[in-house]
Amino acid sequence: MNVYFDNAATTMIDEIVEKEINNINHILYANPSAMHRAGYLAEEKVKESSEVIANIINCDKSEIIWTSGGTESNNMAIRGYTSAYKRVGNKIITTMIEHASVFKVFQMLEKEGFEVIYIDVDNNGHIDIEYFREIIDERTILTSIMYVNNEIGSVQKIEDIGNIIKNKNSKCAFHVDFVQGFAKYKVDVKKSKIDFLSISSHKFYGPKGVGVLYKNKNLRLNPIIIGGSQQNDMRAGTLNVPGIVGTGVASHLAYNNIDLEYNNLKNLKNYLITKLIDINKLYDIIIINSKCDDGFAPHIISITFKGIRSEILLHALEEKGIYVSAGSACSTHDKRISRTLKSIGLEDALAESTIRISLGKYNKKEEIDYFIDEINQLIPKLSISLKHK
Repeated sequence: MNVYFDNAATTMIDEIVEKEINNINHILYANPSAMHRAGYLAEEKVKESSEVIANIINCDKSEIIWTSGGTESNNMAIRGYTSAYKRVGNKIITTMIEHASVFKVFQMLEKEGFEVIYIDVDNNGHIDIEYFREIIDERTILTSIMYVNNEIGSVQKIEDIGNIIKNKNSKCAFHVDFVQGFAKYKVDVKKSKIDFLSISSHKFYGPKGVGVLYKNKNLRLNPIIIGGSQQNDMRAGTLNVPGIVGTGVASHLAYNNIDLEYNNLKNLKNYLITKLIDINKLYDIIIINSKCDDGFAPHIISITFKGIRSEILLHALEEKGIYVSAGSACSTHDKRISRTLKSIGLEDALAESTIRISLGKYNKKEEIDYFIDEINQLIPKLSISLKHK
């Protein structure tokens, strides 16, 4: 049996999405910037996809910018905004558990002279709302906080945070990395006072290499990709029409069934956690870092197996046809201890013994049963602590 439990890294493309992409590749392959009719028809498909996203997050389709993915969207929002407004102020705020495409940009800006506040989180990966309220002031020009953490699945209270920001400083922009939250949660950018929102298509059964940045039309961004007048001069380059159309279709499918999919994922997560708790009664080495409640996403489960290095367990599972991630998939080849796991209080040895399971719409209970059976056999073979008892 092959079991894919790495959906937070990327998902298998939906067959309906793939079919639509193939149709566009063969029928509407013209450059959407071209002046002829074929170009116009391609441009109309782009506009339709923009409208799909706009309707989902409650914005105008003119506020949708198409990018190559979540990393570019995050970079465009943060680098583009701070560059445009650096004369207004230089204080910016983020958290210690952001994705590297946010965190490393803040580190770069700090070296360039910006005052950066990195907010700590509690053992569940949540920020202290009252502390956050205290540190926002008139000098703050940007706050960037992710909706769902990609390693442990902690969910921040984005609507509360957005309202705090605007009540304390209406001129402070609010950026949200929504990459792991899109297709799992409904968000209203107006209600949550969000100015920039990042999305990545391949996280919800769409194509790779396509992302979205929602940009509040009342705010300026300095473009980070220059060379053409596409997308109102915000991002140069020929638009990826098939990928954009595929993203529109994937978005429609996701939000048409969002409640059903959310409940299905949550039920699978609860089933898995219950099985792990039963196993732990035998071995007492399992720590579950992602609870099954509203403070955590329904699809991400971070699990520590004390005394078993994550790389060893990952490859042992791989031999059984089970694919998981060692912490964050984006840092698989980075040997440094996970910043997120350290932030929630895990010691280095425990952080190095943590895997991430991320569920998707194609996963079944039978796959969880298979995983549990294999884990039950692997623990006594791999655990250092059990060998020395």
